[in-house]
Amino acid sequence: MNDFWKGKRVVITGGCSFIGSHLTEAVAGAGAIVLVVDDLSSGRREHIALAMQQHGVVFIQGDLRDIRLCRTVLDGQDVVFHLAAVHGGRGFVHTFQASCSENFGIDSAVIQTAAKKSGKLVFASSGCVYPNMLQQNPDQELYLTEDMVGGRFVPYDCDGTYGYAKAMAELTLRALRAESRFPSVSLRYFTVIGPRMKEDHAIGAMIGRAFIRQDPFEIWGAGDQVRNWTYVDDIVRGTLLAAEKVEDAQAINLGTMERTTVLQAAKIVCAHFDYLPRFNLLLHKPAGPLNRVADNTLAQQLMNWDPEVPFVEGVRRTVAWYKFCQTIEEVSSRLTERALLGR
Repeated sequence: MNDFWKGKRVVITGGCSFIGSHLTEAVAGAGAIVLVVDDLSSGRREHIALAMQQHGVVFIQGDLRDIRLCRTVLDGQDVVFHLAAVHGGRGFVHTFQASCSENFGIDSAVIQTAAKKSGKLVFASSGCVYPNMLQQNPDQELYLTEDMVGGRFVPYDCDGTYGYAKAMAELTLRALRAESRFPSVSLRYFTVIGPRMKEDHAIGAMIGRAFIRQDPFEIWGAGDQVRNWTYVDDIVRGTLLAAEKVEDAQAINLGTMERTTVLQAAKIVCAHFDYLPRFNLLLHKPAGPLNRVADNTLAQQLMNWDPEVPFVEGVRRTVAWYKFCQTIEEVSSRLTERALLGR
């Protein structure tokens, strides 16, 4: 790690979350003065406890739609990492559209305040901004490039209100760059795996089911959905590089280019638990787009970023963490319909 972050004043919204807590540890460990703001709706304070102890990270619990709080915590910051969001896995994004729409208010408050009071903003966007109409054929060798959103393909066709909120925040940052030169970058995360992930996302749910040796093993959809999953360390490294190198409000994919079906992923997960169950394909469950894989060429060009952890290794590391810190009873209680929907 270079000296870029030493003494920098940094705010991480949603910094107690799965991804946010790993980012908090990394940027604080690099020498930044870090303030985490999180309402703890999905994050956990204990995720950053060690960073608070070792690096003096300061934590404030609060809702960033409170403009007074937003102005206070963003005032004078060099970099704002904006990860706070109402979010969840496929079940949540599909089922709770009104809840996902709350992100319009959160993003507006943070972006507009940061543009007046902070030095730069790094926005956690999503692969959910990409047009649904492009992602319907799992047999097509498709890699999603950044210009497929609002460029060659109009109108927008995002993945629910969650995807539209992310796309609108990207557009807002581009407009602010054009109008006031406010520096920013949007990072389109493609589904992230690693320690601290929850069972409301596909790989987390698969690991939980394998941990309790579920048989038949439930899979949402037909299992032929093509995805790429990115290890959290690669996401954090890409996020820091973007903060250091990009300021023109571009949107950049952060994801591997590995093409893995959901059924293949389930078999890889189950192999770590030494069993091969019967697979029960739940065709009535939300399955999402059938073909969502990133093209990471732009990240290579702008930031010299490539993912270093292949999917199979990311799964191995995540399973090792999961086995160490979970119990059968705890996992069984979490693998309920309500929990998997993120409610």
